[in-house]
Amino acid sequence: MRLLEEKIKKDGRVLNENVLKVDSFLNHQIDPSLMNEIGKEFSQRFANEGITKIVTIESSGIAPAVMAGLYMNVPVIFARKRKSVTLTDELLTANVHSFTKNESNELVIARKFIDKNDTVLIIDDFLANGQAALALVNMVQQAKATVAGIGIVIEKSFQPGATILKDQGLRVESLARIANLSNGEVTFILEKMEELI
Repeated sequence: MRLLEEKIKKDGRVLNENVLKVDSFLNHQIDPSLMNEIGKEFSQRFANEGITKIVTIESSGIAPAVMAGLYMNVPVIFARKRKSVTLTDELLTANVHSFTKNESNELVIARKFIDKNDTVLIIDDFLANGQAALALVNMVQQAKATVAGIGIVIEKSFQPGATILKDQGLRVESLARIANLSNGEVTFILEKMEELI
């Protein structure tokens, strides 16, 4: 997605060879116009999948997921990282470790929001090691629902996440795929180049 790549080039900051900071438009301050385009793109890519629900993780996945939900006209459910006192019974749970924050969380979704009749699109802001996406897949499977695919805003293609998910037969659609973050610059994998190979 050219618009997203341009935004990353302009406003993203490479902190090291593994970390890209996009807090000015995605995961602290949010660019609503960009999120609108991201939601539209996800809705187009998954238009023929019969999506009935979108699942994400709080908090950075919420904005792109809500915009996709708006275009698809389906509810958006976010997995909480901390159990609320109001979430007590009938829970879908999974543990996930964040390499960026170096912390583990138990994710929680109320079981009443997903059931065996649902076809679920998972959306998240980043894909690196694939652990967050796998945790969400696990939760959807606990509900006996179908995972239609995983929509990722920014994929770090130099890390194993996409391969791990695809090896499990999961469809992964990433809007910006980063080849590397060396020398303080972002290099993208060009979709057109891949098609020629």
